[in-house]
Amino acid sequence: LGGWSSMFKVRSNASRVVLLRGFSSQVVLTSRPQSCFARRSFSSSSERDRISQLSIDEWAEEFKRATVGLASMDIQTISYQESAQRMRDLLKTGLLRNTDLNKRPDRFFLAHRLLAQHAPKLGPGFWIRFTVHYNLCAGTVLGLGNEEQIKELDEWQEKGLLGCFSLTEKLAGVNSGLVVNTQAHWDSRTQTFNLTSPSHGAAKNWISQGLVADRTVVVADLMIEGKPHGPHAFVVNLRDNGQVLPGVLLTDMGRKTVGNDLDNASIAFSNVKLPKSALLNRFADIEGDKYVQKVEGMPVFHMIGQRLFTGRVAVAQAALEFRKSLFDMTKSYADSKKCWSPTGELSLSSIPQLKDIFIENRKSLDTLEAFVGKCEKQLSDCLTSGSLPSLQLVNAIAVAKVKAVEDSIDFCHRLQNDVGSYALMAGTGFEQKDFLTCCKFAEGDSRILMQKMSRDKIKQYEKKPPTPEQIQADEEAKVAASLLERLAADAKATGNKQEAWDKNWKLVYALADVIMNKTMESYMSRS
Repeated sequence: LGGWSSMFKVRSNASRVVLLRGFSSQVVLTSRPQSCFARRSFSSSSERDRISQLSIDEWAEEFKRATVGLASMDIQTISYQESAQRMRDLLKTGLLRNTDLNKRPDRFFLAHRLLAQHAPKLGPGFWIRFTVHYNLCAGTVLGLGNEEQIKELDEWQEKGLLGCFSLTEKLAGVNSGLVVNTQAHWDSRTQTFNLTSPSHGAAKNWISQGLVADRTVVVADLMIEGKPHGPHAFVVNLRDNGQVLPGVLLTDMGRKTVGNDLDNASIAFSNVKLPKSALLNRFADIEGDKYVQKVEGMPVFHMIGQRLFTGRVAVAQAALEFRKSLFDMTKSYADSKKCWSPTGELSLSSIPQLKDIFIENRKSLDTLEAFVGKCEKQLSDCLTSGSLPSLQLVNAIAVAKVKAVEDSIDFCHRLQNDVGSYALMAGTGFEQKDFLTCCKFAEGDSRILMQKMSRDKIKQYEKKPPTPEQIQADEEAKVAASLLERLAADAKATGNKQEAWDKNWKLVYALADVIMNKTMESYMSRS
């Protein structure tokens, strides 16, 4: 989530402001709510064994039963803490373990799809809460942590400890390319890190689950003797016995158009001391007070970005599930809604424009679900084997994310504007359409991903321009050649390549559209 102005708001009588070393910070205090989940003891080894032996279909039924109570959640009145407690209770069932991203990615992705089916009723809040914990927080520990750090994930699960992911900053958002200004200074005397936000712009921004989380993975510039070593990930305790630790400033980002059951926080740090073990050090460490890169040619920030791939698949599938549920709900209404006609009553769904939308949507959904499903399968193979995805798979995943989200936005908008006054009624799902806006921004803004696709392709054609035959036969080569010609002329006229790129933004996105269609077609033609 991003794009709204930062502001501090107190939510109901359940909130209060406390002082932490001169900082004002919101802490949400409520009594423990009634659990909506059927609870089993995750700490029981026999229960863990039972869950591990379930078939995927059996597991899905148990997960559905465990989350059925979400349907009764009043997202208009529920507090952050109450919503978070439902997440803690789900976590403690052990149905989806913190390590399943690598061990059982089929369950990881299926859980995201099942929860997204609730989104037309609940909005994006709980789904985001879930994916922030399992993918961004626990997933980063899995990807960057050593064996001992990964083992701690089991303890988090048994205690119901929630995590968040602190990457985006006030002055470093989706355009930043993983630029971070938060700093972690190594103190050789105490063998600790000093985590600090050196400026207002370095505060972490729009951190989902940030007000209630117990742990966070903070991405900060590692500083050793004043020398920056780039973004590294640190596991930070935000609370001790429920109380926010000194030096941590949490600020509520304020009310949103949807998802107000989810807390979004600005998080700033003032001289927070971290033990050496806070650094997720599988790929880089400090040895003898010197920086050591453990794997040659594998910068840590590349590995931090790996979570984007699993997140993009999950977001793509969530957008498709939201769209599918919204269309199913609307079609059920339209099938039963009778309309007058000269030849007698007919159903609303038989009106030509609506009938066509339902047919066209089904065809598009089938194509996208097959494409995203293939991306999921190949990425899952990489996760279970511990290998990195190929460049072709990385590009396909980016296409899957953009196409699934943008296509869903388009179809849901068309449906809303053709189904009539039904779309204005509360409870129809249309009021939660900004779920798709959240998907658009998440794990790489769609526009940024499309610009990267076009920029990469233009670089290829600059090295080896398309031939006249290619331009004649291939739409991608034709559009790329046109863009190359305009970029060259405008850059020559202005002396500024970026201005030329911005001036031709429509053609940039047109090229991205052609690239995405070609990628899907070629990817699905492979065995």
